Amino acid sequence: MASSLILHKRIVTTLAKAKALRVYVEPLITKSKNDTTHSRRTVFSYLQNKYAVAELFREVAAKVADRPGGYTRILKTGNRLGDAAEMCIIELVDYNELLLQQAETKKKTTRRRRRGGKKSQEEIQTDEQTTAMPPEDVKDTTEEKEAEKEEDTKQEDVTDSETAEVEEKPSDKPVNEEKSKIEEKKEEPQPKAEKEEAPKSENEAKDEQVKDEEVKDEAKEEVKEEVKEEEPKAEKKEEQTPENEAKNEETKDNKDNSEKKE
Repeated sequence: MASSLILHKRIVTTLAKAKALRVYVEPLITKSKNDTTHSRRTVFSYLQNKYAVAELFREVAAKVADRPGGYTRILKTGNRLGDAAEMCIIELVDYNELLLQQAETKKKTTRRRRRGGKKSQEEIQTDEQTTAMPPEDVKDTTEEKEAEKEEDTKQEDVTDSETAEVEEKPSDKPVNEEKSKIEEKKEEPQPKAEKEEAPKSENEAKDEQVKDEEVKDEAKEEVKEEVKEEEPKAEKKEEQTPENEAKNEETKDNKDNSEKKE
């Protein structure tokens, strides 16, 4: 197994065998770093495979030269069907190219930053001066710095207030002009403004047309009702006309008889 691991760089086996193989192979790899006939003969006594020994001393030793131990890696792959034995992959660390690329990218992206950041030259000089001064002088310097900061803040406040006043002054003129114009308009007698009818929308025009048609329909209905009411009155008059004629004839006859008698 040790010779096949050196030749193929990766083996699939059970977890127990892989742990036993790690203890067996890693001392041989450390011995391959010292390329002498003695070390070659000792390694050959363990492996009993000249091709594995040549591979170990030529290629593997050159790859593992900078690594101080931990030459193999075990990756668990689950249980095997049948006996449910724990299976794994044992490999040489320096021959897994994917993991090596990921490690390189992580190393490139890592950056170390200081929390405080870089100090300016003035701050460095002040720090050196404070360290050289006695504690009383340090207190005086700190008090002076605080007083200077307070003065600076006061000057900034004054400048801000002045700028605000300057900005407010030009804005007062248009306000006063507007007030004077409003007062003049109040004093002058304003003529009654004729209400200008706003242009009506299409929906409003349609609504007005519908209302006019409804009004016209109501007027027509009223006229029809009046005509219906007048028709029975006219019939009554026609019915009464023959009786009236008879009465009128009688009255005429009576008048004629009275005239003859006279």
